[in-house]
Amino acid sequence: MDLSVSLAVLLRPCRCRSLLLPPRRRSPRFPIVDAMIKFSGFSTGDELKVKVNKLTSTKTQLPYSYYSLPYCPPEKIVDSAENLGEVLRGDRIENSPYVFKMREPQMCNVLCRVTLNAKTAKAFKEKIDDEYRVNMILDNLPLVVPIRRPDQENSIVYQHGFHVGLRGQYAGSKEEKHFIHNHLTFTVKIHKDPVTELSRIVGFEVRPFSIRHVYDGQWNEKTRLKTCDPHAKVLVTNSETPQEVEDKKEIIFTYDVNFEESDVKWASRPPSNPDLLCVYAGTGVQFFGMIVVTMMFAVLGFLSPSNRGGLMTAMLLLWVFMGLFAGYFAARLYKMFKGAEWKKIALKTAFLFPATVFAIFFILNAVIWGQRSSGAVPFGTMFALVFLWFGISVPLVFVGSYVGFRKPAIEDPVKTNKIPRQIPEQAWYMNPAFSILIGGILPFGAVFIELFFILTSIWLQQFYYIFGFLFIVFLILIVTCAEITIVLCYFQLCSEDYLWWWRSYLTSGSSALYLFLYAAFYFFTKLEITKPVSGMLYFGYMLIASYSFFVLTGTIGFYACFWFTRLIYSSVKID
Repeated sequence: MDLSVSLAVLLRPCRCRSLLLPPRRRSPRFPIVDAMIKFSGFSTGDELKVKVNKLTSTKTQLPYSYYSLPYCPPEKIVDSAENLGEVLRGDRIENSPYVFKMREPQMCNVLCRVTLNAKTAKAFKEKIDDEYRVNMILDNLPLVVPIRRPDQENSIVYQHGFHVGLRGQYAGSKEEKHFIHNHLTFTVKIHKDPVTELSRIVGFEVRPFSIRHVYDGQWNEKTRLKTCDPHAKVLVTNSETPQEVEDKKEIIFTYDVNFEESDVKWASRPPSNPDLLCVYAGTGVQFFGMIVVTMMFAVLGFLSPSNRGGLMTAMLLLWVFMGLFAGYFAARLYKMFKGAEWKKIALKTAFLFPATVFAIFFILNAVIWGQRSSGAVPFGTMFALVFLWFGISVPLVFVGSYVGFRKPAIEDPVKTNKIPRQIPEQAWYMNPAFSILIGGILPFGAVFIELFFILTSIWLQQFYYIFGFLFIVFLILIVTCAEITIVLCYFQLCSEDYLWWWRSYLTSGSSALYLFLYAAFYFFTKLEITKPVSGMLYFGYMLIASYSFFVLTGTIGFYACFWFTRLIYSSVKID
């Protein structure tokens, strides 16, 4: 094989696993950590320090320190502090002599000159035979080698790290020899933030070359290489003579640095449609607060069943005043997603859920009006409800949003990889629809028995007295929603699927579907309703109840998963 005739030979993948990346993604990730990120930026001329990590091979699965080979060391090798998990993984993150300047290209920088002996030459040859790759890190981005796929047009495969070298025949020789990659052409992809005017690193790529550098005279600090001339601004792209690895061979390590503007934005990995998630999370907190306070009043005996309508009145008033917490939590979450228009999120929180419920209620009430039933809400009462909504609830939501948005944004516990990676193919049981439907069974099972008594008290005109037992069931519901969501969220992250935001909400929220199905079962087996209007009223009100149950349980599951991911990633250290 003639190494001088094809550049592809030097970049050829050596039976190693590859990772296909999309050309542009806004939601980056790495295997599990996909949840949080802390922004940073660099000005022109800022110093960028490259760190080196372990040497890895898919053939041996034995990692080695970068400086176990006689690569160019810095003046002082400094180990980055590693946690227990990194030590168990064999990570050894250390500093390196590779130092860049933001937006300042460098050509043919000479790193050092090394003369091999029998021992070091053997070490290089062994690592080349075992197809070891060199891993580096810049601003927490792993170094990747882009390789075009021959079977797909405009498709690129990215490999983590570059190979120490390669083995092959050269210049007609029948004997295979070892060649080292001693020249690296780095490409740092950057995206300029129009707001801060800072450049953010969104890609760190390299193309490795094997080049036997040539120079005149004795070697010194001012020696100019014939094979690489920075003054002529000629980047090395080919070499007729690759650098062989043998005893007493001289190796000169060099590198180039180029900066490229990229359309890939700095990762913020918010969920899809984050505004809606914030609105539902805030509304769920409003529901949660209303139910907790109502339960406490009922358990303490302040809401006696003999006081007809007292429970409903208390729930309506508590719902209105809990709008303060709805706006606060919605705005806090919205600001964490880098949202800037707090009034917009406050408006959606104040109107989305109440408007939907009010529309269904108004239609049902109009049907009752048409039947001349005393169950129809009078116009004066309807006006009072609208006043409570617009006059008290909406202003309180805006006040809560204003206070919540003025608070400092929730800090992310870890800085993660910004390179997007495709979600690997998932097992059948991790299919989103399947896992969401399975996740709703356990919360529904927690309230299944109590639900029968509640429906009986509502639709068969009976009194409900056992508020103490209901409060215990409500606590069990909270625990089960949190548990099932955390478990499924953990499985999802272990499967390298980072789209956990909405799924955590829908997992426990899907219990509302089972509630509505049970309501339909109860209608056909326990009730003797025959008139279509009565059936319409039953399913209309149960639809409102199921929708409310969805918001409540979904919020419990979401915040449980949110707390869980922050807890586990707060113990993750990434340099």
